[in-house]
Amino acid sequence: MQYDAIVIGAGVVGPCVATALARQGRKVLIIERDWSEPDRIVGELMQPAGLKALKELGMIQAVNNIDAVYVDGYYIKYHNEVIKIQYPDKGECDKTNPVKPVPDCVFDGNDKYDSEDPGMDLAAWEGAENVRGVGFSNGKFLSNLRAIVRAEKNVDWIEGTATQLVRDNEDPDRVLGVKVKSLGGEFTTYLAKITFACDGIYSKFRKEHSKNNVPSIGSYFVGLQLNNAKLPAPHHGHVILGDHAPVLIYQTNSTETRVLCAYRSTKPPSSANDTFYKYLRDEVLPSLPEQLKPSFEEAMASRKFRPMPNQYLPAPKQGSRNRGFIMLGDSLNMRHPLTGGGMTVGLNDAVLLTKLLHPKQVPDFEDYDLVATKLKQFHSKRKRLDAVINTLSIALYSLFAADSRPLKILQEGCFKYFLLGGDCVKGPVGLLSGMLPFPMLLFNHFFSVAFYAIYCNYCEKGFAGFPVAFYESFEVLLTAAMVFTPYLWGELVN
Repeated sequence: MQYDAIVIGAGVVGPCVATALARQGRKVLIIERDWSEPDRIVGELMQPAGLKALKELGMIQAVNNIDAVYVDGYYIKYHNEVIKIQYPDKGECDKTNPVKPVPDCVFDGNDKYDSEDPGMDLAAWEGAENVRGVGFSNGKFLSNLRAIVRAEKNVDWIEGTATQLVRDNEDPDRVLGVKVKSLGGEFTTYLAKITFACDGIYSKFRKEHSKNNVPSIGSYFVGLQLNNAKLPAPHHGHVILGDHAPVLIYQTNSTETRVLCAYRSTKPPSSANDTFYKYLRDEVLPSLPEQLKPSFEEAMASRKFRPMPNQYLPAPKQGSRNRGFIMLGDSLNMRHPLTGGGMTVGLNDAVLLTKLLHPKQVPDFEDYDLVATKLKQFHSKRKRLDAVINTLSIALYSLFAADSRPLKILQEGCFKYFLLGGDCVKGPVGLLSGMLPFPMLLFNHFFSVAFYAIYCNYCEKGFAGFPVAFYESFEVLLTAAMVFTPYLWGELVN
């Protein structure tokens, strides 16, 4: 049997693509190595634009009945100063970035939250003035997505490992399907008009596009789990800044809280490594809010640390080469996880691509010239959100993990910029949430932060320190340009 589409991977993006294609009338096969509930520390905080994409796909109920915790914004602690930042106003978001359903995917209220979810006050959720994000167990969320895709009548699913692409002997640039190894060790070939690789951060298929198409690892996050932690600002993501690298804290259910501690190293720390334990004890612990310290000390004592690489991979263009093969999700594009934007980008990519590949646009997936045209449109249109989320993640990590004097000046200036309130908060949090996907808005705010940081540095140095501040102003501007401009430019023109 030949399928219209094969989807490799049932993480976040794979089930969404497969479900949308199936609802549009395509016959789809989805392949996953292990369909049981995964245990991961990635993908546990979804930004408002990610929830918006799930609504557009008719899959928003994947966040229901998993004891998820809504997120209203951020609590930022910088040394001994604190600020709370709320997500953007719903009305403004509806004007600038309204919900636009994927054709044939929204029906029977599947774009509405489940009113029977005992853990969600639907009236309060719908009545909130601001958009919301959500924290949850990644495994339970994926289990819901997988249940949705397996319920589709046009979807077949199998458990096995996709080992290699099957290519046309007479035309090696044409992909015909994939070879799969079952749990019993047998190999089976499955054919399709088009194959989607959604196999995540460790994708074995991204090199099919280019041998140089590999991510770079700049640092690590190390995850700890807190039990019954007392948060200073419930229903907020917590960002702890200081002389150490940034620390992220957010609830994943009613009793569990995730802590991600950034670690300035390209090699993962070991739970048996006393150096890392001392780093947590001597640098991270003292900077935490007092009410969090008991649960953090308990988590430290368990020495159950889970490292996660922070990887960056710009999205290569896809088109005439590898006809019948498309990469999506983390196999296509990765960014620093500091801003929690990975699922948001992946889900919005799924929305955009399935709109462009709708049968009214592409009646037959074997029309590879037409598919290539739609892929060009996909790469052009995705840049608005992709460029913002990816560049912001790298720029903020550089500032929040400041390890040089110019970066520390920028870090302090960034926090004081937030303290100004008004548009100095609305713009950045709108960008962070994915609800304001405007690269020029990001450019304006980033360099506004840079100039405000220079101003604050002059004020701090005073008249006597003017010569030093004058010299440092050039250092700060040069550093800001080097941290920000190459990535934004690369995202926009790649």
